[in-house]
Amino acid sequence: MSLKITQVTKVYQNKTALAGIDWEIEPEKIYGLLGRNGAGKSSLLNIIGNRSFSTSGSVSLDGESIADNEAALNRIYLTSEDNLFPGELKLEQCLRLTEAFYGDFDWQLAKKMAADFRLDLKSRFRKLSTGYRSIAKLIMAFCVPCDYIFLDEPVLGLDANHRALFYDYLLQTYSENPRTFVLSTHLIEEVANLIEEVLIIDGGRVLRQATTEEIQHEGKIISGPLEAVAAFTAGMEIIGCEQLGGLSSVYVKGGLDKPLPAGLTMRPLNLQGYFVQLTNQKEAV
Repeated sequence: MSLKITQVTKVYQNKTALAGIDWEIEPEKIYGLLGRNGAGKSSLLNIIGNRSFSTSGSVSLDGESIADNEAALNRIYLTSEDNLFPGELKLEQCLRLTEAFYGDFDWQLAKKMAADFRLDLKSRFRKLSTGYRSIAKLIMAFCVPCDYIFLDEPVLGLDANHRALFYDYLLQTYSENPRTFVLSTHLIEEVANLIEEVLIIDGGRVLRQATTEEIQHEGKIISGPLEAVAAFTAGMEIIGCEQLGGLSSVYVKGGLDKPLPAGLTMRPLNLQGYFVQLTNQKEAV
């Protein structure tokens, strides 16, 4: 069974934030939800987390609607930039409130994470920096007994060392207690090797849903002198192009049925490059 989003649309006054989103999120996978600012990522996550209501469409878990379904909602956890706790509470109190709502909180993991991130659980939430607020929210997300964990900009404010520690903990907790994680982040290059599938949205619509392996195998980046690259890629399906002086890099879809001429190089199409070119192409249209 799975968490299924069916034709979800969200309209704010005269603006359509989401337009007919379909997405099936399977158990025990790590997903990436990718989109530029204003693409509709947070709107979609808030609907899945029951913090906002769709104008039309539905969200179901194992075939049952999550609307007014406490059992289903207790299996879904969403952490976001919004601060849901009173600022005067100490972090340990915030964790206990989370435990009261979701039950079976992993205190051993919480204390270990707090120690590794050097986060004092006696600190008041409002006094934390942006980065340490993100860390506090990640501790809650990793320690609740939910089956579907949604992380909206999980590394906001984290330095490079803390981001690396977060990724280590993500893999560790996923390995020891397999669940579904959905990461919505702008740091695509950092998570590319972690996520198994991606949903790319733009303007509230789905541009692409695929495994990262499919994206990496479906295209190439051809680089070299401008005229030579243009001649070689003529007739191919091009999704983007970058130029610097007399050099060019062209992003092409599909396999190559002819040998690569001398002077040109070819490398796999990575997730970040694909995302940038796909969303730039959409913008141009």
